[in-house]
Amino acid sequence: MNLGTILTALVTPFDADHRVDERAMCALIAHSLDNGSDGVVMSATTGEASTLTDDEKIALFRWGRREAGDSVVIANTGSNDTAHSVHLTHAAAEIGCDAVLAVTPYYNKPPRAGIVAHMASIAEVGLPVIVYNIPGRSVVNLPPDWIAEIAQIPNVVGVKQAHNDLAELDAIMGIPGLSVWAGNDDLYARVLERGGAGVISVASHLVGPQMARMAAEARGGDMDAMRAVDAELADLYEALFVTSSPILIKAAAEMAGLIPSDRVRLPLVEATASERETLRPVLEAHGVLARA
Repeated sequence: MNLGTILTALVTPFDADHRVDERAMCALIAHSLDNGSDGVVMSATTGEASTLTDDEKIALFRWGRREAGDSVVIANTGSNDTAHSVHLTHAAAEIGCDAVLAVTPYYNKPPRAGIVAHMASIAEVGLPVIVYNIPGRSVVNLPPDWIAEIAQIPNVVGVKQAHNDLAELDAIMGIPGLSVWAGNDDLYARVLERGGAGVISVASHLVGPQMARMAAEARGGDMDAMRAVDAELADLYEALFVTSSPILIKAAAEMAGLIPSDRVRLPLVEATASERETLRPVLEAHGVLARA
């Protein structure tokens, strides 16, 4: 299913009282869609889903749908509680989101049968489902044979693969009818090389046009040109993940003038002065600060 190539997993701006900042959120949606993104992912890991209330998540889904027009809106509805995930997926469907992102249930460490049943329950709502495999956060890795089984569930259309094992990536790419998006920016080029769908990205907040160019070069058959752009962005990919995300992408977005503040909710904390100074020359090298 074609849900787009560059899908930006948006940060969630907060105001001085740590409430979700609607005006800043809507401006960021517009910025992303004007700068290379085919769609936006609301309330995902980068959007601090773990510290948002259901009312806040549903508001984000609604604002995303309202502001994105004909562009793609993907709602992150995954959690480690199947009933909760289904509830949020129903809300996303009622709002008119195009698809949902559903992470491997974390903390519970369910067996294969439980994960398959979890994804099937979400998919029964009727929206297209992108399965989110991120073993670094969810503890459980979805090996290719598990993903192949999940891919047989009606309405499961793709996987966000945030696991840099290229052998597993190759195996997943061979699953019929399954679209594959890189879940890590530094995996994006590898996915393009293999004919994958694209990336659900953090760096595209800042360098969306360059990432869109990578896709254009790859689709045009010029893999060397695509890899050259990827190599130019490697320092930014690395710099944004020196500490736990989304701390540094929020700092970078503020430094680029895209959001008014880099506030995060505890237990996350804002970037330190040292982290911001380490980030600054990387942003300068990519012309990001010039937008401020």
